[in-house]
Amino acid sequence: MPRYRITIEYDGTPFVGWQRQAAGLSIQGLLEDAIRKFTGETVGVRGAGRTDAGVHALGQVAHFDLTKDWAASRVRDAMNFHLRPHPIGIVASEAVDATFDARFSAVKRHYRYRLLTRRAPPILDKNRVWWTMRDLDAEAMNEAAKALVGKHDFTTFRAAQCQAQSPVKTLDVFDIRRSGDEIVCEVSARSFLHHQVRSMVGSLKLVGEGKWSREDLVAALAACDREACGPVSPASGLYLVGVDYPEDAR
Repeated sequence: MPRYRITIEYDGTPFVGWQRQAAGLSIQGLLEDAIRKFTGETVGVRGAGRTDAGVHALGQVAHFDLTKDWAASRVRDAMNFHLRPHPIGIVASEAVDATFDARFSAVKRHYRYRLLTRRAPPILDKNRVWWTMRDLDAEAMNEAAKALVGKHDFTTFRAAQCQAQSPVKTLDVFDIRRSGDEIVCEVSARSFLHHQVRSMVGSLKLVGEGKWSREDLVAALAACDREACGPVSPASGLYLVGVDYPEDAR
């Protein structure tokens, strides 16, 4: 059976999240509906990451199998046609080997979190940033974030409902920079715990406000206790930017 890999962009605001659920619109469910409408086949679409309600994507990756061999460009264009008017777009489509798995073949995932620090509320970026009227010290946040890079037990920054077998993860990148009124957090790892990025950003905001020091963040990490975490940042500022695969995962 031909297997297809697609790269997807979406605004997560109107959805219950990536995963198909009993009630509400999901990205996965709408993709499967679009495939059924142009192929007549009922298939399952597997994504590289299960983004939560309100989380956006610039480079989500998914795969699925079809019985008929379609041109990859036809798959892209037909899916985009049937996805209208929902804010989901198939950016790219390609035929891949049957061994490719969007989730398990991935070697790194990249997330971005955007904070807007200004007095005026976001208008064009409503539901796409975490707005705070108070300015934040981006340099202090960046310095503190380096304490989270590496292999750690991230229990403190793990949602209670997380289903991962282990809280130990290796964070490869956590860079924070200022861009005008925005503070942008770039985070990369092979995999993440549920709410890990949002939990870390929420705690780092306390550092940016001067309420926590770097040492406070380190202590929170070492506590391995969810109660030690700062407030979880809202989903609206989080983006799945891209997913990396080995060159031979095609």
